[in-house]
Amino acid sequence: MENDFRTASKKFWTTIRHLRRGKQCIEEYFEDLLNPTDTPSGKEAGPGDSGVGSLIRAVRSLYDWCQSLVRIAGNKSDLFPVRVGLHQGCPLSPILFIIFMDRISRHSQGVEGVRFGELRIGSLLFADDVILLASSDCDLQLSLDRFAAKCEAAGMRISTSKSESMVLNRKRVECTLRVGDEILPQVEEFKYLRVLFTSEGRMEREIDRRIGAASAVMRTLHGSVVVKRELSRKAKLSIYQLVYIPALTYGHELWVMTERTRSRVQAAEMSFLRRVAGLSLRDRVRSSVIREELGVDPLRLRVERSQMRWLGHLVRMPPGRLPGEVFRARPTGRRPRVRPRTRWRDYVSRLAWERLGIPQEELDEVAGEREVWASLLRLLPL
Repeated sequence: MENDFRTASKKFWTTIRHLRRGKQCIEEYFEDLLNPTDTPSGKEAGPGDSGVGSLIRAVRSLYDWCQSLVRIAGNKSDLFPVRVGLHQGCPLSPILFIIFMDRISRHSQGVEGVRFGELRIGSLLFADDVILLASSDCDLQLSLDRFAAKCEAAGMRISTSKSESMVLNRKRVECTLRVGDEILPQVEEFKYLRVLFTSEGRMEREIDRRIGAASAVMRTLHGSVVVKRELSRKAKLSIYQLVYIPALTYGHELWVMTERTRSRVQAAEMSFLRRVAGLSLRDRVRSSVIREELGVDPLRLRVERSQMRWLGHLVRMPPGRLPGEVFRARPTGRRPRVRPRTRWRDYVSRLAWERLGIPQEELDEVAGEREVWASLLRLLPL
């Protein structure tokens, strides 16, 4: 079996590298991987195509006649066969699952989806999480039925207890979706990749959650770290940087900071630093003085730098990368006349103008130069 892996075709390892880098693979790569023959269908065997069938057989041999047991309090159960699923902890399992889910997703694609100009997005995948998108409930039901059928054909099924529907609209719109005989619950908000999304498309609830998570960290560390006299300030500030700040600012690259949210995030920041400095609000010491005493940069600076760094990544993304395509797309339709919300692109463009002096019409050109953009962000004034 070891020789089978060594003689695997170049296409296989190219596919693995593309998957690890998050790149979309060509159809023929997957056909090579999933076709248990020594040559791709419709092609003659060549020097670079040998070994694929042997590799497939080697992978399958890892799952033939698998047995497992349960150990409780030192006692072991009898062995029982395992016919489905992937090996836990096996480095090959994530790659196999990605290939499996990608094939199901590609074969269940239809004409439904959400359009951003010329771009159409029908689904988003991350590990075993799948989001289906459509512009109407009828289209979404068709897409869901097709996806469920492909999963059933592949020996999988949708977990309805963990599935929900949500309509992105400023007003509440009913949307009834079914998987078989079960109706999926409709929600006003849900968490995806640890970020809270709401039906109104606002980020205030997510920022409130981040502040709440940081407060929970503060309560946990208050007696054992924050006010503990035996710990040095250097140790406390290390915990502040490594534990408290990540809990407070997770996903901050796409925040649109208003005066209210900026004030609340700063209050959460200073809540930790003031205690490290041994002060309270009653001491009436300015935040800038406390930061200078502790040698800490303002959190606002860190957030703004990260947001503009992400802007640079989006501008430089090559065609075909989904985040870059969505960023460059221009949705059709008209915005409401009464005080439209600030778009993230408008927010970060204004940020670049106020902090770096770069006008909006030159922003894409400057951010497209990686070294220039990085040097500007390093010089971002306090």
